[in-house]
Amino acid sequence: MLALPDSPRWLLQRNRVDEARAVLRRLYANPADVQAELEQVSEDNTRPQRGWNLLRRNSNFRRSVLLGVVLQVFQQLTGINVVMYYAPRIFELAGFGTHEQQLWATVIVGLVNVIATFGAIAFVDRWGRKPILYAGCAVMAIGMCALGFLLHMGVAGLTVQVLAVASLLLFLAGFAMSAGPLVWILCSEIQPQQGRDFGIAVSTLVNWVANMAVAATFLSLLSTAGESNTFLLYAVLNVVFAIVVFFYVPETRGASLEKLDNDLMAGKRLRDLGKVDR
Repeated sequence: MLALPDSPRWLLQRNRVDEARAVLRRLYANPADVQAELEQVSEDNTRPQRGWNLLRRNSNFRRSVLLGVVLQVFQQLTGINVVMYYAPRIFELAGFGTHEQQLWATVIVGLVNVIATFGAIAFVDRWGRKPILYAGCAVMAIGMCALGFLLHMGVAGLTVQVLAVASLLLFLAGFAMSAGPLVWILCSEIQPQQGRDFGIAVSTLVNWVANMAVAATFLSLLSTAGESNTFLLYAVLNVVFAIVVFFYVPETRGASLEKLDNDLMAGKRLRDLGKVDR
């Protein structure tokens, strides 16, 4: 992180124009493109933040806030916190019973998270946000289905225990490579400059509310539907998440914040934000 350059927007807000131009030169080979982007960002920086008033008066801003809210809700409905809540039991059933073994289980979970997250960082601007989200939803759904099936069978026997742990880690990898980091990226990219702080704040608040709702209902759902059906339900929700991504989420790879802002305020469909008009 220390090696990463400051964003041109942040530098311009502090009147460090030459540094902002130097950063943009690393992104654009054409000096004319550098100057055009510099002027566009400078113009956007002069617009005041008008969050609440903009929400009341502008239906296009309400669309982007609503999409941010939906994304954050579905991030929790993937079942990530359910799996993290249930992980110690899965590892215990798989033979990780002692304190030392539980520590190793924690290390394994952490490693899977880190490796998968770095994978997302490496490929997000090469493959795009939506393809990675599709892949992540598929991986999470498969992991949840496998967990539900194995719990239905009963986690007894070494082979089934190993498969249960593998399913758990598969789900965690799917989340860490997709919905984990990418939902936060998208929630910042889809908000217009005039209401970005407000839009991000609302979606972040909803994330925590959804987190609490999932945690509060998990045990009741578990006792009512059973272990197997609970995990199968979350598998279905991951499929629904992929459908929502297909119909409503824009592919923001390669699109500037200014382009996304202009498209949103011009009334373009959410899934078409950032697309080049032909």
